[in-house]
Amino acid sequence: MATRRLDPPTLHDRAVQDLSYIRRTMEGAAAFTDVPGWGLVGVGVTALVAAPVAYRQAAPERWLLVWMVAAVVGASLGGATMLAKMRRRVGHGGSLRLSVPARKFLFGFWPAMLVGAVLTVALIDPYTPGIPPHLLARVFPGLWLLLYGLGVTTAGIFSIRAVPLMGFGFLMLGIVALFMPTLNGDLMMALGFGVWQVVCGFRIAQRHGG
Repeated sequence: MATRRLDPPTLHDRAVQDLSYIRRTMEGAAAFTDVPGWGLVGVGVTALVAAPVAYRQAAPERWLLVWMVAAVVGASLGGATMLAKMRRRVGHGGSLRLSVPARKFLFGFWPAMLVGAVLTVALIDPYTPGIPPHLLARVFPGLWLLLYGLGVTTAGIFSIRAVPLMGFGFLMLGIVALFMPTLNGDLMMALGFGVWQVVCGFRIAQRHGG
């Protein structure tokens, strides 16, 4: 017996399916533009404040605590300003959700940050008292700059052009910090997390909104 043929989809249904496919394709190809320029400026100012405070700490544990507090403050400030920029874009009546570019951006950025946190704890060796001085002077500044630069560069593939450029600058500063031990680690982090981030954040704010 001949099988019963299904009714072909109506023109309206086919149009809806085509529009949905086009919308998903365009959303996936779009760039993430909600990088908070003024938020990056604020994060940079936080690092500029933390650098001289950390430099004056005699105990390695206090030095590390200063930079950990600065990292928490910076991450909170960056996240809050990014969320605020996303809310301004969708407006009061729109629903706030992570778009495909936003998810790509975040998944490109946060793995490097997680690796940095894990390596920091592993290098400190919490089972052994004391922190070797060379970790503070060279290894931690270079490691943090490199991994932050890696995360920003990777995430920047899905964002505006200024973001991977900023990440490349962090990579260069991290390499210099690791292989030029005569340079002060706090100075390198002030140049990277502070000055360079302020410059890039100001550029992003001026060209793509705060």
